Amino acid sequence: MSVVVFDKSVAKAPDALQSPQPGAVAALKDGFLANHFDSLYPSASVSVNFGSSGFMAYSLQKQNPLLPRSFAVVDDIFCLVQGHIDNVALLKQQYGLNKTANEVIIIIEAYRTLRDRGPYPADQVVRDIQGKFNFILYDSSNKTTFLAADTEGAVPFFWGSDSEGNLVLSDDAEIVKKGCGKSFAPFPKGCFFTSSGGLNSYEHPLNQLKPVQRVDSSGQLCGANFKVDVDTKKESGGMPRVGSAANWSADY
Repeated sequence: MSVVVFDKSVAKAPDALQSPQPGAVAALKDGFLANHFDSLYPSASVSVNFGSSGFMAYSLQKQNPLLPRSFAVVDDIFCLVQGHIDNVALLKQQYGLNKTANEVIIIIEAYRTLRDRGPYPADQVVRDIQGKFNFILYDSSNKTTFLAADTEGAVPFFWGSDSEGNLVLSDDAEIVKKGCGKSFAPFPKGCFFTSSGGLNSYEHPLNQLKPVQRVDSSGQLCGANFKVDVDTKKESGGMPRVGSAANWSADY
């Protein structure tokens, strides 16, 4: 299991996730959600504190052997991956990685390629990753987030908004509900999210995404699902590659 919370100054939850129903709390205040996770896995959890920017915590307990979890830190880039990548060998070759590189190292290198002005737009980089996976990446050097889920939504992945608009992420819906009440939803499959670019579809990068309100079994509104709007095209379909000073995500 895992839980990640980013302060809204780093990654603001989409407004459409917020439900009018009460129940959300301040997930970061006094370490509320971090302490809750630690109480669930008191002897088998790892937590990384990002100060005012949030935290990342995970446990290998109750892990699905078919969807393993991996974590790594490289040059102030923290990354948590769940699942598996089918085309590992091809991606290792593409990014010039050695034979020991695993899924999480591949994701970090893909991000570094984008950050350092790589040749592909972000949607192409994520689309090149084949398999059943989700990942959450945080670059503490520039307070940038990068997260994505596979095209089938094969790995459980939920996101929500706490009472302060902070972004809450977990593979356990109950943990997200603890912080967000009804202001949550499954993370949309075939999509990626960045701090400045927000949510985008890498399956349909030229199309806008539109929120569709979710209703639970009791008829109450609870967050939103995001669907590709086939009738609405974006004004620009790619990431500009001019200059080198600006952060890559600021251009997308």
